[in-house]
Amino acid sequence: MEAKVKLILDELIMRYPVLDSVKENIEEAYYILKDCYDHDGKLLIAGNGGSCADAQHIVGELMKGFCKKRSCDEEFRKLLCEEDREQGAKIADNLQKGLMAISLTDHQALSTAFANDLDPAYIYAQQLYGYGRKNDVFLAISTSGNSKNVGYAVTVAKALGIKVIALTGKDGGKLKEHADCAIVAPSDETFMIQELHLPIYHALCLMLEETYFEV
Repeated sequence: MEAKVKLILDELIMRYPVLDSVKENIEEAYYILKDCYDHDGKLLIAGNGGSCADAQHIVGELMKGFCKKRSCDEEFRKLLCEEDREQGAKIADNLQKGLMAISLTDHQALSTAFANDLDPAYIYAQQLYGYGRKNDVFLAISTSGNSKNVGYAVTVAKALGIKVIALTGKDGGKLKEHADCAIVAPSDETFMIQELHLPIYHALCLMLEETYFEV
């Protein structure tokens, strides 16, 4: 692990000593995600309630600049300017490089159509089946580790050969048993688990940003 990336993880533990017990799991999750992006994969994320909001939050940190500007590269800027001489440079100025991530919680038309025709508990599984490709990663978020709809999606992901990272709490639940990597926040209270999930995924986003973007 590069020194700057390791520093982000060390600083996380310094600020949240309670997370020292899952430090190795966070590092493992980072390497799974790095391998995904190294091979042009994407991150698929799902959760319910507060975990749904976390899924959307993570996409926001990965798909645009988080702590770095991630400016549009010069080669693409040139292509934009060739395509539109008047607005190309302005478009380039307002674009930031991203790491592909999709929250499965955001597709209302698909979700309601599916729920109208089939069992809504399988909507995340349906999206994994439709979106999932080789080298992708599924981030399954559940404070209990036992959310059924997230669990069904994990089954589909594993059947497709997609690696699964579980972000859970309590004893890790069923997700811990089936994930390739499980980060179990050390708490039994739902709101406390959620409070620990945020610095964990912020650290992972920072580590990935440090890996792939210079400025």
